[in-house]
Amino acid sequence: MGSKNKLKRFKENETFGNVFQPTRDELVNQQFDLKGNWRAKVFKNNNPIVLELGCGKGEYTVGLAKRYLDKNFIGIDIKGARFWRGAKTALEEQLNNAIFVRTQIELIDHVFDKGEVDEIWITFPDPQIKYKRTKHRMTNLQFMERYKKILKPDGIMHLKTDSEFLHGYTLGILHALNYEIEYANHNVYKLEGSPSEVIEIKTFYESQYLEQNKPITYIRFKFN
Repeated sequence: MGSKNKLKRFKENETFGNVFQPTRDELVNQQFDLKGNWRAKVFKNNNPIVLELGCGKGEYTVGLAKRYLDKNFIGIDIKGARFWRGAKTALEEQLNNAIFVRTQIELIDHVFDKGEVDEIWITFPDPQIKYKRTKHRMTNLQFMERYKKILKPDGIMHLKTDSEFLHGYTLGILHALNYEIEYANHNVYKLEGSPSEVIEIKTFYESQYLEQNKPITYIRFKFN
């Protein structure tokens, strides 16, 4: 994407009522007044809150919002030019239960209060295979602690990825910490029993992976 196009999307995001872009200082200094108030101030209902972390173009945020009108969905990514597509679609289709937040995932516990979130989806994150990049791996111990903090006690985590490495790495962490694995599948389109929202909603990159015959993996788990 050209820099002109990116700039145009950044400017358009600023006009969207379903896009929120807190600064790092606001978050770190506890000055973000939506923390703990997403239901009351933004959605104006008491429905469950579901996050998509690293939402990219927002296909899952929008797809789930269409499917579950009784839940609130928030797509989160640092790349605003990318989620512009999802935000625009949500506005065009009048999906009042889908919004987007531009921030870094490591600040997630500054965006949401303790126990404020019901579910978290992580869809096709960079697996960060090299050892020196483990601190950026979205299912490492540090990130898991942040997710656990903002999830309600029986909150659900979902990981959908084309990376068999990340799938195995995450299962290893879950087993080591004795977390509850509700469902795990290393090839959701080949094996029976995959949840409908896992196989019926596809991201842009997922479609490309499927064309290359890459298996798509999925894990659903809880921090018990």
